[in-house]
Amino acid sequence: MAKITQVIGPVVDVEFEEGHVPQLYNALKVKDKNLVLEVEQELGEGKVRCLAMGQTEGLKRGDIVEDSGSPIKVPVGKGSLGRILNVLGEPIDEMGKVDTD
Repeated sequence: MAKITQVIGPVVDVEFEEGHVPQLYNALKVKDKNLVLEVEQELGEGKVRCLAMGQTEGLKRGDIVEDSGSPIKVPVGKGSLGRILNVLGEPIDEMGKVDTD
């Protein structure tokens, strides 16, 4: 189990159990919040520094974080052509879900 240890604007530090530190650029999900963090730097002693892919208001020390096990993924293919997606691959053009392979 990982926990937030510090929040400074869009920069969030997360502490993992020793030996369970995620890879650089992995996507982390803050439990019970619609927020994704991207690992940018390993600080040592099980801590990583992350960049939030959204607003950090309401985050606090001790919030639970889960490693997705992979980098942020964005849909590609004919279904995404002409669509407007945010950095997380979510449609923001009010045209519904992106259908891709």
